[in-house]
Amino acid sequence: MACLKKPWFTPSEFSRTLQHPLLRPRTHILTVPLFLLSLFLLSSSYTTNSTKPNAATRFSLSLNYYGLACPRITSPKSRLVSEPQSRGIFSSVTAAERTHGNSTNRESQVIRDLTSCDIFDGTWVRDDAEPIYQQGSCPFLDDAFNCFKNGRSDFDYLKYRWKPHGCQIPRFDGLKMLRMLRGKRVVFVGDSLNRNMWQSLVCALRASLKDKSKIYEVSGRREFRTQGFFSFKFIDYGCSIDFVKSPFLVQEWKISRNSGVPQRETLRLDMIQASKSQYHDADIIIFNTGHWWNHYKTRNGRNYFQEGNHVYDRLEVSEALRKALKTWAKWVDSKVDSTRTRVFFTGFSASHYRGGQWNSGGKCDGERQPITNESYLAAYPWTMSIVEAVIAEMKTPVFYLNITKMTDYRKDGHPSIYRELGINKGLRMVQDCSHWCLPGIPDSWNELLYATLLIAHKSFLTTTNY
Repeated sequence: MACLKKPWFTPSEFSRTLQHPLLRPRTHILTVPLFLLSLFLLSSSYTTNSTKPNAATRFSLSLNYYGLACPRITSPKSRLVSEPQSRGIFSSVTAAERTHGNSTNRESQVIRDLTSCDIFDGTWVRDDAEPIYQQGSCPFLDDAFNCFKNGRSDFDYLKYRWKPHGCQIPRFDGLKMLRMLRGKRVVFVGDSLNRNMWQSLVCALRASLKDKSKIYEVSGRREFRTQGFFSFKFIDYGCSIDFVKSPFLVQEWKISRNSGVPQRETLRLDMIQASKSQYHDADIIIFNTGHWWNHYKTRNGRNYFQEGNHVYDRLEVSEALRKALKTWAKWVDSKVDSTRTRVFFTGFSASHYRGGQWNSGGKCDGERQPITNESYLAAYPWTMSIVEAVIAEMKTPVFYLNITKMTDYRKDGHPSIYRELGINKGLRMVQDCSHWCLPGIPDSWNELLYATLLIAHKSFLTTTNY
């Protein structure tokens, strides 16, 4: 694998005063000799005066973290964030050491802690605080996610919050996030798990409004059925939160056959999915894909994957996903202006079917508590290692929201038999153990998104009237 690149939250983007001269393009050749000299000069004071890491040690760690030592990605806990290739380095978000002002403000301290913490490595802890928005309060939820409306009466799954090891995630503040997003456009692009997250964010932001009429549908369910696009506008803040349906990120296609023979559906691995909503110039784009690559048609790989005029008789799904993601990455690198647009990629959200899959009798009803023993978590999804490898080669900065582990604990948060109102909840019903009840687990994903924006808003949201 190529050397890892710099995180999205680079010191230069947090504060230009943090940019170390050794990281500037014209001085990088001096890095090794100056680093060795600093080690030599400081080694005696380290060994005789203190047992704590000194400046030289911290600097050494920083060099490794910044990717100058070309570390490999070996842990599913890592979440990748790429930076332009011209800068030549890559690492996890928490890698870079940063200096901050001596503020006594509690929120400032929380933000400082977040910059040195892996927010995706943690556990779920009991929390009796109210959810960000109340059950049954948001009119914009799909029925499939509205477990309260569909009869679920146990709400213990709402009594947990995500607690990273070593820091606290700030409580979601919808008004503060709306101020950060003033005049901005946020677009979620992907499958129904990204739609889960999109609806969670819309409802969380709506709950902060005193006047609930100050949000409206720019395009609604009719447009979504015909065009795969849905948008909400927050009037007083001039910002929109949109969703574009694109489960594979590349284009599903139909090719003609001989007269009288039905068209055959293929997946164009070399073509980004078309959308009537042009979103490449949005301020924040949040992509995902994953679950549809585990369906039978894609896993089978026969006469389905297409490049140009060629339809593969047989192609391994892992290779197909790699080709599709490279097409996506090429589109992002060529179409997205990284000086104005921030790109996120949401990782694989865990499913919890027992006794089968969604179409073969799999169940998750009756689950009332999260998994507490890490040894019971599933293996890291094969799709995510491919995602990480592709992101590592991109020139556009991409922040990887690695939600896989945090969702794997939460077998209790799925709609299961409460995916629809009034259906027969008997033994033969199809349960939903992939998506999530709302309010519920995706609210925590948006709290992580909120935390990242809190850290970065002073730099990349400089035009916001905050």
